[in-house]
Amino acid sequence: MGENANSMKPGAGELGLDLAYDVASGFLQALGLHCFINSIDIAPGGATGIAILLNRFTGLPLGSLTFLINIPLLLASWICLGKMRTIKTVKTVVILTLILDCIVTPYIPVYTGDKMVSCIFGGVLVGASLALVFMRGSTTGGGDIAAKLLQKFRPHMQTGTAIMVTDMVIIVCSMAVFCNIESGLYGLINMVVCTYVIDVMLYGMNKSTMVTVITRHPQEIAEELMAGIERGCTLIRSRGAYSKVDGESVICVVDRKQFYKVKKIIYAIDRNAFVIVSEAKEVYGEGFLDSDWEA
Repeated sequence: MGENANSMKPGAGELGLDLAYDVASGFLQALGLHCFINSIDIAPGGATGIAILLNRFTGLPLGSLTFLINIPLLLASWICLGKMRTIKTVKTVVILTLILDCIVTPYIPVYTGDKMVSCIFGGVLVGASLALVFMRGSTTGGGDIAAKLLQKFRPHMQTGTAIMVTDMVIIVCSMAVFCNIESGLYGLINMVVCTYVIDVMLYGMNKSTMVTVITRHPQEIAEELMAGIERGCTLIRSRGAYSKVDGESVICVVDRKQFYKVKKIIYAIDRNAFVIVSEAKEVYGEGFLDSDWEA
């Protein structure tokens, strides 16, 4: 019995953490939608964007409309995209609906100030909400599911492109519903702010830089980089296509703020080194992000 109880603890702990993140995410998204976004006639995309448009015709609560819109998408997700992720999404959507309709909407006042302030703060709150959900491997349904289903028919379409297509359709519809081009423009601004906040929360402010050095002194440069900036290096055997000379290239991933020092170290050793610099959006491992891979 003791062994079985111990094996259940991590699962219970993970479920409790999922619920805590869902509740925090639900409050942030409810505040963003009710206090800022819904009051300025914009529909930034996703199921909530459609719900805002339908709310103008039906007067039904925003959370309930979002839930109803998600039902066919969740059924399609169950069939096409897998059960576990769908179950997590159902839990997230139910919690958001209850918080939005039963707690935030009846008791929290709506911001009635500057429209741009509403647009930006709404994007920040909704972006933070979505980031919390994504951290736990869930989604809020709507546009995420629609994008994945769209990829089923267009498998070469990237996820970001698929989400953008579905959101843009809703934003264009909002201009027709509200009879105002500004609604679409503010919707675009809100979407950009929301996406930026998600990226910052998931990946951090500090972008990493991958440096590839083609040089005749690979070992010396690698040792100096490891000693000078305390970052690991990798040596890869290479052969010049023109010179036909065998050698080794150095690969090192560093924080963007460290690059000036990296360049100084490289050219102090080899003035003729060929250096390729590229942005690394996600780097997992010691000194960078912890792996979020679930076995």
